[in-house]
Amino acid sequence: MAQEFVTARIKGDKVVVFLKPLCPYCVMAKDVLSKYGFKSGHLEFIDITGRDDMSEIQDYLNKITGERTVPRVFIGKKCVGGGSDVKALDKSGKLEGMLKSIGSLQ
Repeated sequence: MAQEFVTARIKGDKVVVFLKPLCPYCVMAKDVLSKYGFKSGHLEFIDITGRDDMSEIQDYLNKITGERTVPRVFIGKKCVGGGSDVKALDKSGKLEGMLKSIGSLQ
């Protein structure tokens, strides 16, 4: 069920962040992404805290990304990493181009 939950949310034209709200790296990723003007429905934050399948979701994220930790940030169908990775992409100027390339910005 966790695999279906994750794969159903990862789409080619949106940004999806699997997170836990109290995690400082999750807050970092959310803050960086929130400063961009996304089209409606093209940015989704998914809080996995308290879900019955939270551990299975993290296991599946580990299987497809090599990391079990959150946040796991997907731009389109590609995982770009976690909070520090998103911050570095933003600082380098690459993040905006990646977001534009999937058509998620206004």
